Amino acid sequence: MKQKILVIDDERSIRLLLVNFLSKMYDVVGKGDGEEALEWLEGNLPDLVICDIQMPKMDGYVFLEKLRQRGYTRHTPVIMLSGVESSPERVKCYTLGAQDFLVKPFNPEELSALIKKNLFPVHYALKW
Repeated sequence: MKQKILVIDDERSIRLLLVNFLSKMYDVVGKGDGEEALEWLEGNLPDLVICDIQMPKMDGYVFLEKLRQRGYTRHTPVIMLSGVESSPERVKCYTLGAQDFLVKPFNPEELSALIKKNLFPVHYALKW
């Protein structure tokens, strides 16, 4: 069975790009904002979350805080996406519990490596 990835981005083009790109290897679900994603999480459990930071209704920071407060998603790996590369933004994401941070536009190979690192941390490291 394929691992499930939840992609959250308010930019439809980015969301569809991620869903299409990742669907070859994973079961991917796309949501347009944090509120929509939290509703989906009521009945679903992804293996990994990829989340944009700047979104209407509920930004990525608030979503990440709420995700970490839930018992069943407390340890779900999260990769945060941002159009802004700044150290304070990265630090805030890591402090809130994100495993990784990727700047848009991103390199698809880097995204693939981060996904593998987070889904298979021990097995991926053994290939080094």
